[in-house]
Amino acid sequence: MELSKRLRAVADLVSPGLIIADVGTDHAYVPIQLVEEGQIPSAIAMDINEGPLLRAEKHIREHGLEHKIETRRSSGLKELKVQEAQSMIAAGMGGALIIQILSDCPEIVISLKECILQPQSEIGKVRKFLIAHACAIVEENMVYEDGKFYPMMRVVPGKKEEVPYTEEEYKYGRILLRENHPVLLEFLKREIQQKGRILDSLTKRADLGGGGKTRIRELTEEKESLERAAARYH
Repeated sequence: MELSKRLRAVADLVSPGLIIADVGTDHAYVPIQLVEEGQIPSAIAMDINEGPLLRAEKHIREHGLEHKIETRRSSGLKELKVQEAQSMIAAGMGGALIIQILSDCPEIVISLKECILQPQSEIGKVRKFLIAHACAIVEENMVYEDGKFYPMMRVVPGKKEEVPYTEEEYKYGRILLRENHPVLLEFLKREIQQKGRILDSLTKRADLGGGGKTRIRELTEEKESLERAAARYH
């Protein structure tokens, strides 16, 4: 079995030797791969829906890993007990859902050594939530696959950030910016170009109402934020 580029990058963020709880596991590809590679001893594959769990169970059986990977129906982390796992994965879901999963079970989150998160949306809000709740972002990555950009992070609960984040760091990732991550730069360039084209189109229109002028202001601010982030590359 070969993981997609996105899931491979998620798997690579998991610290070796930890038992993982894979929330929203779907096909259980990541825990299967990590167990087969010997990176982790065991895993709990969790999903709120029966269909994904049945698919996960099928794949686990096909790989002969029933004794190492347990499936469990659960809404987020609600059916996980303290100390059952040391690492959790929440990948391929919206940022608001990830925030909800972490908010629902703070006693579980604080007991973990790490959280591997890959929000599909609202990643700035996720970063703000983490920093506000004493969860330090210690590692980040970003991949491009099938026309989409996928940022992801490894987080340590109970560890506070010493230096306040800037707005650009919340939006685009302090570590990605600090490391001059090439995929983030491609994302920034593409977004700057797209915002620029939309602005050019809007400013040429003679029939702009109040809503159009508001949109121009918003786009201008977004484009300037992107340009500030891109300017940090050296």
